[in-house]
Amino acid sequence: MVKVEFAASLRRHVECVPQQVRPGSLRTVLEAALQAAPELASYVFDDQRAIRKHVAVFINQQMVTNRSHLEQPVESGDCVLVIQALTGG
Repeated sequence: MVKVEFAASLRRHVECVPQQVRPGSLRTVLEAALQAAPELASYVFDDQRAIRKHVAVFINQQMVTNRSHLEQPVESGDCVLVIQALTGG
């Protein structure tokens, strides 16, 4: 199974405990995890189903750099972390 966790900055909008989902492409893993909190999908994906610019996704602590091509494999035992990418000054 793959562990998918949403950071507190996203969970403050919609509560979603860490999910254990089947391995697959990053897109299918994220979609499966978001079934537990469908309202959170609009915070993660834009209307083209790409990862929003203010969201960062990590697979095993490696940031996903391509926001629209989400076909990279996520294997059993991997950890996916979804955070709100904020900047300030």
